[in-house]
Amino acid sequence: QVQLAESGGGLVQAGASLRLSCATSGRSISTSAMGWFRQAPGKEREFVAAISANGDGLYYSASVKGRFTISKDDAANVVYLEMNSLKPEDSAVYLCAAPSSYYYTGPSAARYMFWGPGTQVTVSS
Repeated sequence: QVQLAESGGGLVQAGASLRLSCATSGRSISTSAMGWFRQAPGKEREFVAAISANGDGLYYSASVKGRFTISKDDAANVVYLEMNSLKPEDSAVYLCAAPSSYYYTGPSAARYMFWGPGTQVTVSS
């Protein structure tokens, strides 16, 4: 069974940075794409970023491109999301996800089978 556990969220001021971590068990991220999503109260789950199995493919939503960076440590089986220049509109629960297909790096939440419980990020103005 694949299990994902996010950490690193918190309350920060606008312009600050945070690094989120997603510890993964039950699946080797060296052979699987992984993704990050976020969900704000009353809003749909939104794609943030994805990384391909070999780490060469990096994909971002338009709203975070240039500010967020997805990366991973295959040896530790951990996926990261470095978030810089945070804005109040970035406030949400951030969730790590593993796709049904090991190769999927797209933005459709329905294509991701496994999800962590999420970590709260709150950005004050």
